[in-house]
Amino acid sequence: MQAAHEAAAHQHYPQGALYMVATPIGNLADIGLRALQVLSLVDTVACEDTRHTAALLQGYGLHKPLLALHEHNEAQAAQTVLQRLREGLRVAYVSDAGTPGVSDPGARLVAAVQAAGLRSVPVPGASSITALLSVAGHSGWDGRFVFAGFLSPKAAERQREVRAIAEDARACVLLEAPHRIEALARDLAELGVRGLTVGRELTKQFEEVTCLAAADFTTWLQGGAHRTRGEFVLMVHPLDRAAGADGEPDAASLRTLDLLLAELPLKTAVRLCADITGQPRNALYQAALARRQTQDGD
Repeated sequence: MQAAHEAAAHQHYPQGALYMVATPIGNLADIGLRALQVLSLVDTVACEDTRHTAALLQGYGLHKPLLALHEHNEAQAAQTVLQRLREGLRVAYVSDAGTPGVSDPGARLVAAVQAAGLRSVPVPGASSITALLSVAGHSGWDGRFVFAGFLSPKAAERQREVRAIAEDARACVLLEAPHRIEALARDLAELGVRGLTVGRELTKQFEEVTCLAAADFTTWLQGGAHRTRGEFVLMVHPLDRAAGADGEPDAASLRTLDLLLAELPLKTAVRLCADITGQPRNALYQAALARRQTQDGD
C-alpha cells in the first residue's frame, strides 16, 4: 500500500488546473489511487450533488469545500471555477458516479476551461461501459461499438433511435434508468433475436449480468420485482451475418420477421429483419409474402 501511495504522490499535479475525476459507479473500493491523491490535494471539489459527494469523500476520510455544478447551473458555476483556476487553485470536478462529461454534466465546464486557455486534466477510473463490454462475451465482436448513452425519453423519438440501432452492424452501448427500463425493453424487442447483454447494478452487491435475445428482455425483467431496480448498461451485440445452411431463413429469423410484420409494412419489416439477422433479403421477402397470403386466406 505504501508503494501504491508513493506512485501517485510523486506525480506532477499542476496548480490552476481542472481535474476531471472519475469516481466509483457503486463500489467504493473501485476508486483510483491517483483520484484519491487529486481529491486530497485540490482546493475545491465541484460536483453534481454536494450531499452525494460529501458522503463519498467522507468514505475516504476526506473533507473539502464543495461547489454545486450540475446540468441546471453548469454555465454559471463554470465561471466560479474559472475564477478559482485563474487564482492558481486546483479544482476537481466529479459527477455522482463514473466519468464526468460522459452522459453526466461536465462537458460545458471543460469547454469553458479550454476557451479560457486553462488546463483540464483527466483522471480516469471505473466505467460501467467498459465493465459491461469486458463480460459481454460475443465471440465475433471486433471491438468496435457505438456509445448511444441514454435514448430519448419520448417514445416516438426513442423508437426511431432503436430503428437506427437495428440498421447498424456495430455493437451499441446504452444506458438507462430504472423508471424507463421497461419502456426501453419493449422498444428493443424490435431487434428480435439480436443478442443483448444486460448489466444491472454493476459493481454493487446485487450485480447482475445476463445475455439474451433482445426480444426476450421484457420477459427477463418480469422474472422478479428486483430486476427493474437499479441502473442499467446494455450492449446490443453486433449483427450476426450468418445465414441458414440451405440459404433459407432460419427459425429464429422467421420469428423476428413475424414480430416485425405484426407492426410494420411488409417491405419495412423485411428490410429491418435482414439488417437484424443478416439473412438474405430476397428469401425473407418470399417468406413474408407467404405469411401475408396465409393470413389473408384465413
